[in-house]
Amino acid sequence: MTKEEFPGWHGTTIIGVRKGGKVVIAGDGQVSLGQTVIKGTARKVRRLSPGGMDVVAGFAGSTADAFTLLERLEAKLEATPGQLARAAVELAKDWRMDKYLKNLEAMLIVTDGKDLFVITGAGDVLEPEHDVAAIGSGGNYALAAARGLMGSKKDAETVARDAMAIAAEICVYTNGNLTVEAIDG
Repeated sequence: MTKEEFPGWHGTTIIGVRKGGKVVIAGDGQVSLGQTVIKGTARKVRRLSPGGMDVVAGFAGSTADAFTLLERLEAKLEATPGQLARAAVELAKDWRMDKYLKNLEAMLIVTDGKDLFVITGAGDVLEPEHDVAAIGSGGNYALAAARGLMGSKKDAETVARDAMAIAAEICVYTNGNLTVEAIDG
């Protein structure tokens, strides 16, 4: 099967919500290949602790590619302790310029509790507006839902969980099996 014939992996929704001094990253557990659900319990949100720094990261895309990027991010964080923004920019530069890395198909949402970034293979390090970021197949649904919920009295985790539930009802590549990690700002 050639790359063009390959049906492609789908099935990730990751959301990051910053509210009330907390940042929460939540991700669903579904991985699909074409029209088939391969796994419903994948963990796509991870806590990293390079050099004692606490960082939460969620990934969408190819799992092997995402793990490669998470390893690279950890190395950048170790080289720039306490500087998530600098580490994210260095990772994005490498990702865009490196012959091997530029073929990786994944995206990341990362936070240290202060900063919240989306990192892409196009060399982007984006700080989201309105304190909400979302990526993956159901990302736009989760983003819209969370933006609508941000004015409520709900805390960051409840906004993230409710937005993911709405995305799971709309997107066939998203399920309700969540991994949720919170970090104080």
